[in-house]
Amino acid sequence: MQRHQFILLAAAIALSSAGHAQQVIPLWEKGAPGFESRRDEPEQHQDWWYKNIHNPSLTVFRPPQGKGNGTAIVVAAGGGHRELVFNPEGVEPAQYLASLGITAFALKYRLFREPGSKYTIANTAGDIRRAMRMVRSRAAEWQIDPQRIGVMGWSAGGEVAALVAYPPVDGAPGAPDPVERVSARPDFEILIYPGPLGIPEKIPHDAPPLFLLGAADDENVADTLFDLTRKYHDSGASIETHIYAQGKHAFNMGQRSQYVSIRHWPARLGEWLEDRGYSRAAAP
Repeated sequence: MQRHQFILLAAAIALSSAGHAQQVIPLWEKGAPGFESRRDEPEQHQDWWYKNIHNPSLTVFRPPQGKGNGTAIVVAAGGGHRELVFNPEGVEPAQYLASLGITAFALKYRLFREPGSKYTIANTAGDIRRAMRMVRSRAAEWQIDPQRIGVMGWSAGGEVAALVAYPPVDGAPGAPDPVERVSARPDFEILIYPGPLGIPEKIPHDAPPLFLLGAADDENVADTLFDLTRKYHDSGASIETHIYAQGKHAFNMGQRSQYVSIRHWPARLGEWLEDRGYSRAAAP
């Protein structure tokens, strides 16, 4: 990573630690369908994790004034579906993306493996689909191109992202709720050390372009990295894969890693976004 890129990342993370997010938007105004009575139950939070999420939401991280490029990304943190690693894998990447001119939305979704949880994977899938639809349905409000909306998932959050990418979920034109009328399909996908849940046996040729990254010594997801790369290659869909020799699991944005390559990995994402035009202003 060049010096100016490292400074940019450090500044973004510093902002995230200060909690500079401006807007938190519940996915459903009256609470999640079927669980409306639980929307006011307080979340549990300590250090980097959140639990007891009953009112799923998006936290908005907007680019500096005049720097937005029209791209948006919904970020799903990991945590094994038992907790949400919201600060290192939600807030920090969202702030970094915002520094690149991208409007980022850190998602708090319901956790179906949390002890005592009444939720299922279908509820989690409903949350990510609703999040994608909400961002697309309000694109004009956030000055977003509705055809440049991606999803980013970390670890278990990568599984959440897969739930909306394979297969794509179309809108329901006759739905009473206007949010439900638009497509939930991501225009591109970013998976960082993702788990295997939600990955289909075969990737369609028109699957969202994918940026995939992780470590070969990560016993949790190394097989997924190689398997997903092969499936994308076999289908002819677009993929860029970075598999580092070492780094293990949950290295987050890399700044706390002992390995130089891991500390610099966000630069690879920035390059991919630029090469595909997502970090440049949309054409008029």
